[in-house]
Amino acid sequence: MNNSQQIQQRQDYIARINRVLDYIETHLQKNMTLDELAAVAHFSPFHFHRIFSAFVGETLKQFIQRIRLEKAADRLISNPWESITVIALDSGFSGSATFARAFKDYFCVSATEWRNHQSDSESKIGKPVSKLRKSIRKDSKDFDISSDYIGDVNNQLTWRIKMKTNKQLETKVEVKDLPEMTVAYIRHIGAYKGNSQLFGTLIEKICRWAAPRGLLKFPETKIMAVYHDNPDITEEDRLRLSISIPVPADTTVDGEIGKMTIPGGQYATARFELAQNEYEQAWDMVYGGWLPDSGYQPDDRPCFEIYYNDPKDHPEHKCILDICVPVKPL
Repeated sequence: MNNSQQIQQRQDYIARINRVLDYIETHLQKNMTLDELAAVAHFSPFHFHRIFSAFVGETLKQFIQRIRLEKAADRLISNPWESITVIALDSGFSGSATFARAFKDYFCVSATEWRNHQSDSESKIGKPVSKLRKSIRKDSKDFDISSDYIGDVNNQLTWRIKMKTNKQLETKVEVKDLPEMTVAYIRHIGAYKGNSQLFGTLIEKICRWAAPRGLLKFPETKIMAVYHDNPDITEEDRLRLSISIPVPADTTVDGEIGKMTIPGGQYATARFELAQNEYEQAWDMVYGGWLPDSGYQPDDRPCFEIYYNDPKDHPEHKCILDICVPVKPL
């Protein structure tokens, strides 16, 4: 097998594993079997388990358990009104006792302690507590942010948010019904914060694939970044990022390019013009400034950014984008 064939085979394997990751994320509530997931990947069950572990760095069981627990941990903080039992069942656990044991084994604190911020011993519990405290800061309004309800615009409630410590950073938030979208994507697993070169490389790859297939029609086509994990909970080297473009539902993908559906529904959308070092502040404005007093809570769908320009063409090299957060009424 020559080098070109090896690259093609590796890309095919990546595509198959990505299909499984997408399938797992949308079926977390059910009991998924090895045979079922191997069929999604078009591998034999005997070989699939080893291939999955080699590409993902975790066994299939470890990956499913971790994703379930991390999503549950996010909901415990962001949806404090939901019962722990409901979150446990929605996350795919058979009952609250099973969930309680698994949660404490993974995070070293109970689900109640995680939600109520009762742990006061970082040296005893270690890294998970430092992550928890980071999440607490975002929810407890330790931000210098003011928000004002400014009325009804085009039948949409609109809020204005300003960050007092960064006078140039402000936005309006609208809750909109967005349609279901089919997107083609290229996925990165690992750290991405502040890495504009990585984003540029991924965007170039998806565009290089889409252009000869007639799928790029700028300015109508919008580049999107879909975030599958909460970076305050998931380890950096396991974070999943999908740089995507909307495509027709019957689009055929190949190689490293995958295809997935982003569910429709209500999304809080906030328009920003951001310098490279302002993205985290912008997300904090939505989650820490707007969300706690909005009458909404996060819904269990992926967050994403929609990009409207190339920062190289902006006079201040800023990116114009929407931050889109799935929400539902309290």
